[in-house]
Amino acid sequence: MTTAFQLAALDMAGTTVDEGGLVYDVLESTVADAAGEPVSHDLLLQWKGTSKWEAIQGLLRGLGQDPTTAQVDKIFDGFGERLVTAYRETPPQPFPGVPEMFVTLRSRGVKVALQTGYSTEIAAAILDGLGWTVGPDADSTVDALVTSDLVAASRPAPYLVFHCMEATGIQDVRRVLVAGDTPNDLGAGTNAGAGFVVGVATGSFSHDRLATEPHTHLLPSTADLPSLL
Repeated sequence: MTTAFQLAALDMAGTTVDEGGLVYDVLESTVADAAGEPVSHDLLLQWKGTSKWEAIQGLLRGLGQDPTTAQVDKIFDGFGERLVTAYRETPPQPFPGVPEMFVTLRSRGVKVALQTGYSTEIAAAILDGLGWTVGPDADSTVDALVTSDLVAASRPAPYLVFHCMEATGIQDVRRVLVAGDTPNDLGAGTNAGAGFVVGVATGSFSHDRLATEPHTHLLPSTADLPSLL
């Protein structure tokens, strides 16, 4: 069976997983507490969709500070603890239709990989809470998970996408679909040369804002991805 794309490399928070924007609320408050001053909305927007370690470093620099790696590590550890607590109190949920979308794509022979700015530990905790599993067998929810701590640089660099290809054995980037809810997600897909770069309006940015970034498609939700097969 021939499909338009062989791999769907999908962002988590705001794209497949609805966590109500908690990750950015916690990120903003953690950095503000560390810096001793508030983080502006516009500055925070620049770092949505990226590695949270890189985001902390970038936000602090945006506030005029020059943090050491050790300082960023310490703040990142505190961020992780706060986020796990927040998710325990308000567990993330899949966006409507997303689990069914996974089943449909995989039944058509499409590999499905989650790629995220989360660390492995946080991503694994979210998957456990959702009851999602990772593996090549038919009973698994998705085929692969690639987290920001496994790559040299997070979005908009293309490495998360390339690692998804490696993890699923897909060689032709033109047959790869990348979907996300932020400009940095679209930038990563574009920089990777993906044949499908899909923006969804379930997260932090509207379709009007995403339309200003390079893309091939805009959809209401990743639940609608089977329409592109």
